[in-house]
Amino acid sequence: MNLELHDVSAGYGAGDVLHQVSLDVRSGEIVVMLGANGAGKTTLMRAISGVISRRGTILLDGVDISRARADEIVRRGLVQVPQGRGTFVDLTVEENLRVGALSRGDAVAVNSDIDRWYETYPRLAERRRQKAGLLSGGEQQMLAVSRAMMSRPRLLLCDEPSLGLSPKLTRELFASLEAINKEWDMGMLIVEQNAAIALSIATRGYLLEVGSITRSGDAETLSDSDAVRAAYLGY
Repeated sequence: MNLELHDVSAGYGAGDVLHQVSLDVRSGEIVVMLGANGAGKTTLMRAISGVISRRGTILLDGVDISRARADEIVRRGLVQVPQGRGTFVDLTVEENLRVGALSRGDAVAVNSDIDRWYETYPRLAERRRQKAGLLSGGEQQMLAVSRAMMSRPRLLLCDEPSLGLSPKLTRELFASLEAINKEWDMGMLIVEQNAAIALSIATRGYLLEVGSITRSGDAETLSDSDAVRAAYLGY
């Protein structure tokens, strides 16, 4: 599934946070969006997902979804893992996974997919009957990714997946995202402040500053950029 944004602007109330943003994510590639706090990264994800109103053009495989509702966009195969995980804290791990599959009608395959994600993240299997609100931050992020995958998306958006995680859990999570990308040939747009680990699995990337794209290129080019190294890589 290909995603294209052309001159997309969005915000809250009277002011715009995003200013005519254009980007693309092609099928099977991982694209990273880098930017400081307040740059507009989460607003961008919300605009793509249909959570907030936006102007400009957003295409999924050539179909204009610029005015589509969030639920319609999910049914088209684009799913977001929101910042802060967004798990249903009063539901168990397994209930959260089943919520992710509500749009499906294939009960046998749903059960098979639940087992698949338990194999991917064994800690979720151990806690399947535990309420999500009692999980650690890392376990909640594993659950959020698994729940998103239960709808069998064709393109995945991840908003700050490493937020609040230890370096070890961050490495494990990004390794699993890379494995999902390769196994499913699934395009991903990942918003992330940990530029080093994000660029290590990415095909391409963009730099968002004050609501506008200021730099783009393949992952290696961005890693070698003086501006990106100084601001996001620490050297």
